[in-house]
Parts: sequence; structure tokens; C-alpha cells
Amino acid sequence: MKWLPPSTTATITRCELFGRTMKSGFISGRHRSPKKGNSVEFAEHRQYMPGDDLRTLDWKVFGRKDRLYVRQYEEETNLRATVLLDASGSMAYAGDAAAEMDGRPLSKFDYARYLAAGMSYMLAGQQDAVGLVTFDTKMREYLPAKSSASQTRRILETLDRSAPGGETDPAPVFDDIAERIPARGLVVILSDLFTSDQDALLKALHHFNYRRHEIVVMHVMAEEELTFGFDGHVHFDNLEGADEMALDAKSIRAGYLEQVNAFLRKIGDGVRRMNADYVPVNTKVPFDRVLVDFLSRRRAGGR
Repeated sequence: MKWLPPSTTATITRCELFGRTMKSGFISGRHRSPKKGNSVEFAEHRQYMPGDDLRTLDWKVFGRKDRLYVRQYEEETNLRATVLLDASGSMAYAGDAAAEMDGRPLSKFDYARYLAAGMSYMLAGQQDAVGLVTFDTKMREYLPAKSSASQTRRILETLDRSAPGGETDPAPVFDDIAERIPARGLVVILSDLFTSDQDALLKALHHFNYRRHEIVVMHVMAEEELTFGFDGHVHFDNLEGADEMALDAKSIRAGYLEQVNAFLRKIGDGVRRMNADYVPVNTKVPFDRVLVDFLSRRRAGGR
């Protein structure tokens, strides 16, 4: 439960996230479905939760297990969401300006883990199916989206044992994930999106669009990466390799800022052209505020 502090759960229990487009799933009533007609094809059982329609209770299962389960059908719908968490080496960067937990500034990876946990907890509370993928140059772990009562625990355990390291190449990973995720759903990407080929990255994001997934890109960056607030001669380590260098910050600041702002514009404009949500995230802002601001803006129809 480390990744779900009480302040976060208290905040997001008042929030909701609805799909903008039609979704394929199991539970009726919350999200629009692309399918028509009555529910005729049984899909799976899910443990009963307060508020479920009592008509969906399976009394035969209750007789065998002495627990209440509801029947779920293919023609009914809920939101099927998959959270993609970048676990590459660059996500280990923290900086001094980042929001703190337990007296320490959060790395981009820890910050993203809190976001992933909060988003998953909220979706599970809506009885939506939620899954998790961690990746660097390939998928590390893949938890398919489920709406079972134990899914949040599985996600939290996966987040807890994950660690950033290695190089990153998101484009082929996104192509792979887009093909693996069944049906149209919601894809939430938590990453700094560092790549040597921005065109390939945007093309891979289009793959989600082609598969009719709805996309939310939460672009996680540290304050120092955005402003380059360094002075004097600074030693830089490559978090995704073995090389290092010492540079005069003042002499490269203008060129650095020009390149990073061009990178942010290209990614942001490209994502918005897909009618997707682009959420720039600065780790100096508390993560629960980022979540609430995003959900409030989305509920109001903004991107």
C-alpha cells in the first residue's frame, strides 16, 4: 500500500474517469458499448461489490464457494484500461525540485508509480477493468486488464518490485502492446518519452489509434529537465549507459532549452492531432494534484 497513501485515496475516491468513445468490456451502464442487443454471451465471474445489480448474482457459485459473485457478459460494457509505465534508466532521475515523499524528492519513476497506483485504484473502484505494463526497450511485465477484486493488489505488487534501468525505445514496445491489448479501451502512458526517433514514437502512438484505443499521454519530466537550472561546471551521468561528461551549464543552456522545447511541442502537437489527451507533468507538482487536475479537465471536456 506504499504507493497508495491515504491522502491520495481520500482525494481520488471523489473522482471518476469515463471513456469518451465506445468501449468493449463487461459491466453495463457506465460506458458506451459498440455492441447492440441483449446480453447473451457469458464472459466471466467477478466478486460481488456493493451497488452491483442483484439480478446478476450467480447463486450456484454461492452454493459452492459461499461467496457472492456476479455474472458478466460480453454485450455489456465497462472501461478496459491499461497503464503503461516507463521503467527505463532515464526515469530514475529525481533532481532537487521534485515533490517529496518521506522527506526525499521523488524520481520520475517513483512519481509515475504513484500516478499509476492512483489511477488503477480509481478505475478499480469504478468496477472497471485495469491492467499494467512496465517497459524499457521491451515489455518487462504485463498484467492483462481485469476487474477482479484482487487486481489492484497485483498491480501494486508489480509496481513495488519494479525498478528503472536500461535503455529505452518506446516505439516498438507500443506497437507490440497495441496488438496485445484486446478490444478498444483506454491506454494511459506514463513516460518521459525520451527517444532518438520522435517520428517513430508518434507513428507507434497512431497504432493505438488505429486499434481504436483511447490514449492519455502523461509526459513526466523533472523541473531541471524543463528549465536546465544548473550553474557552473556540472557533471552529467547517462542513466541509460556508461558514459559521462562535465560541461559548462551556461554555455549549453540556450541550445538545450531550444531542443527540449521543440521536443515537447512536437510530441504534444502530435498527440493532440490524434484527439488524444496530452498531459505535461512536472514532478515538482504533487502527484495527487496532477491526477485531480487531469480528471477535472477531462470531465469538463478539455484535453
